[in-house]
Amino acid sequence: MSPPALPTPALPPEIVLEAGRASAHYWRDLWRYRELAGFLAWRDIKVRYKQAALGVAWAVIQPAVQTILLTFVFGKLAKMPDGGLPYPLIVLTGLLPWQLFTGAFTGAGNSLVGNAHLISKVYFPRLLVPLSSLAIALVDFAVMLALALPLIFFFGVVPSWQLIFLPLFVLLTLVIAFGAGLWITALTVKYRDFRYITPFILQIGVFVTPVGYRTDFLPNWRDLLALNPLAAVVDGMRWCLLGGRTAIYLPGLGVSLAVATILLISGIWFFRKTERQFADII
Repeated sequence: MSPPALPTPALPPEIVLEAGRASAHYWRDLWRYRELAGFLAWRDIKVRYKQAALGVAWAVIQPAVQTILLTFVFGKLAKMPDGGLPYPLIVLTGLLPWQLFTGAFTGAGNSLVGNAHLISKVYFPRLLVPLSSLAIALVDFAVMLALALPLIFFFGVVPSWQLIFLPLFVLLTLVIAFGAGLWITALTVKYRDFRYITPFILQIGVFVTPVGYRTDFLPNWRDLLALNPLAAVVDGMRWCLLGGRTAIYLPGLGVSLAVATILLISGIWFFRKTERQFADII
């Protein structure tokens, strides 16, 4: 009787090294590594709210102090027109999109340098890092919105059907912040002094963005202010939250949509162009 045949040993898996393979599958890899994006987002949220001394209170204290200061500056000192609305509501509804933008823009702009240890050791689509940083900005926005809505009702203003458009303006804010953040984060890797440009931009931006005033009572300045893509976003969120008692400037909204598209496309292009150098110079 012949002995039983021995099993054929399994061949080791074949590894193919092909130039440009990672680039060809880049967008598919974004989906494959989606769990990593979720982990990074959850880590940032835990650090912000669980390991911080103030925790959730920081998301309340900061806008509360800013609302008081901007109400005093624009409402009392500058005596900007309120159109019959309580001035704190004008400021509060302007701060909501502004805080969403600053949180998303700052988080995306500092994301690569803040995760240098991960980028220099492990392969994954680097675009996931600034993308995951948007989560903490959304959580902060949700906390602020949950506190702002009762105050809006307290002042006697009832949001109406315009509220259904609020998610669209939130999305537009994130697109603008993400597109601009991609430029800043890619440049910060190579030129570290770009970290100091972000706070400077935000210090100026709070005044050229209608956070503390209404653009519909500034007809001579409205076209100029519309060049800032965030102006239409602030007007839009204010219109949604205050039941249409403020106006949207449609030409400004068109500018905002165009700038958001340009920033997103150009930001992704520049990020992908410089991505290969991140691990070497970070």
